[in-house]
Amino acid sequence: MTTVQTDLAHSAPIVRTRDWKGPIVFGALIVLLAAALVLGDQTGSTTYRLAAENDFFSLPEVSLSVGGACWVVVVLLLACLGFAIWRSLQALTLPLWLAAVFAVLWLVGLLTWAAAGGTIPVVGLLAGAIALAVPLVFGALAGVLGERAGVVNIAIDSQLLLGAFGAALVGSLTHSAFAGLIAAMVAGSLIALILGVFAITYFVDQVIVGVVLNVLVTGLTNFLYSEVLTEDSAKLNSPPSLHVHAIPVLGDLPLIGPILFRQTVIVYLMYVVVVLVAWALYRTKWGLRVRAVGEHPRAADTVGIKVNRTRYTTILIAGAIAGIGGAFYTLVSVSQFNRELTGGAGYIALAAVIFGKWDPVRATLAALLFGFASNLEGVLSVIGSPLPSQFMLMLPYLVTIFAVAGLVGKSRAPAADGIPYKVG
Repeated sequence: MTTVQTDLAHSAPIVRTRDWKGPIVFGALIVLLAAALVLGDQTGSTTYRLAAENDFFSLPEVSLSVGGACWVVVVLLLACLGFAIWRSLQALTLPLWLAAVFAVLWLVGLLTWAAAGGTIPVVGLLAGAIALAVPLVFGALAGVLGERAGVVNIAIDSQLLLGAFGAALVGSLTHSAFAGLIAAMVAGSLIALILGVFAITYFVDQVIVGVVLNVLVTGLTNFLYSEVLTEDSAKLNSPPSLHVHAIPVLGDLPLIGPILFRQTVIVYLMYVVVVLVAWALYRTKWGLRVRAVGEHPRAADTVGIKVNRTRYTTILIAGAIAGIGGAFYTLVSVSQFNRELTGGAGYIALAAVIFGKWDPVRATLAALLFGFASNLEGVLSVIGSPLPSQFMLMLPYLVTIFAVAGLVGKSRAPAADGIPYKVG
């Protein structure tokens, strides 16, 4: 259905399409939560622990009853649904803040029901979410940069994987985590260079090249792991770990301190990279050129911008950023390289790019959401949630599907995204 408005200045009709995806997703989630409350045999209350060690002061614990708090949450969710329906009837887009409020309320209701009689460590839940989201954030930033320049980067997963391998190998040989980090950046840029040669120079379909690179790097790293790393794992697959460093004062703040400011160097680097990418993309001449070659390369060429050179430079920077995300696996999370270590994280990062509407800040928030969903699965399993184990394993991917299919709203990729540019 559509609504037609008239532009008074030009007397031209403006047609806006009603989008019902958001209200449908809201309604489905409300039905799921209400069904769990009615059919599930959960009683008592859930305690939320907000404090951590070394805080300046301890925040009190919060207890919510399943019978009362959860139904209050349902009522508030219905109010959000009503507002979303009204927005759709007016042919208005679903605001991001409404989706965020709905998600927080729904999660509070779900957690209160699922953890009835138990305690949820909020600090551990959120800190773990950030840890799981770090590779996704770096991968999403790489995807945003590439697609803003007009290059579809399906090869994010291979960049993460080869970055993890390079960090493990070089870090082990040099006994330096920072050398491993540099090697991971070089490995990510190497994949980007191969992608550029085929997609930019020889006009090969970018999606096909990306898929082939993912398969190639998976097979290559599996072979090298079996034939090289396992032969002398103490020398070749034992990289030094990056330790947690607390920022003075900030690290002791209650709740946010242990979550944001008691982290490793790579996490702090993530904060900086997100800000730099957003600033460079929207506030610098370089960023203007990147967006120009992604939207209208022919027009950019006519004003003297080297389209393919700009695309090469951008994807090489993006590859280095993705490589940092790969280094997080072997220098922080696992401290060694294993087969298929990323578990397809590059594809989730690509979903974060779409969910974030090709914007670095929005894509970062989307990656954090997916990281939270992954960590939530582990936390609910530990506290003995009545949810089926199969559903727990599906939870991160269900969140990804709901987010991209239902909450992303109308979005448009850069106009020249995936289209090779032939000079002349």
